Amino acid sequence: MKPNRLISSSSAVMALNFAIAVSAGLAMTPFAPSRAVAAECDSSPKAGIDWSGCRKRNLILEGSDLSGAKLGDADFTSTDLRNASFENTDFSKATLVRSMLDTSHAAGANFEKAVGFRTSFAGTNLAGSNFVKSEMQRADFTGADLSNVDFQKSELGRADFTKANIEGTGFRYANLARADFREAVFQSSIDFTGAYLYRTRLESVDLSNAVGLNQWQLDMSCGNAETTLPEGLIPPESWPCDEE
Repeated sequence: MKPNRLISSSSAVMALNFAIAVSAGLAMTPFAPSRAVAAECDSSPKAGIDWSGCRKRNLILEGSDLSGAKLGDADFTSTDLRNASFENTDFSKATLVRSMLDTSHAAGANFEKAVGFRTSFAGTNLAGSNFVKSEMQRADFTGADLSNVDFQKSELGRADFTKANIEGTGFRYANLARADFREAVFQSSIDFTGAYLYRTRLESVDLSNAVGLNQWQLDMSCGNAETTLPEGLIPPESWPCDEE
């Protein structure tokens, strides 16, 4: 018998549909570039660059201009980003573990859901930035400008806010366990609604303009005789706390 060279009608239809999809640019091939592999991952830092999802670990990028850049989902673990420009930069879901952003300019930057365990923002201008649902345990915000920053639902355990400007900053439902606010600077109201203040260091802090504070929050925190409270709240008998 001669080999049957006839193609079934269903196979012919599938082949025809695939050919149409390829010609229309709809079919992916093994060689088609994926959006996850950004074309600029290998490019030098510059304003507005797209490093979304790029791996940038253990690099020295000190002094770079990354203002307006797209850095979402990028990995900057242990990278030196000091003295850099990040105005309106997107760091959403970026990994910043043990990275250094000291004395940088990051006003209006977006750090939503970013991970920054032991990251240093010391002396950095972060005014108006978004840290909603970020994970910044043990982050160093010493002397940083955090005015009008939104830390809603952020993990900030043991974060250091010493001498930071927290004018108008929001900590709604944030975890501030053992965070240090001693010598923090603010006169206008800051929002502690629902914040978890277990052993949060509030010694000598003027909280008279704070909003959202309840007695149960203060009862688990650490203050002293120089801590000024909003009207209607009283210093807990557990104050002052022992040093850990």
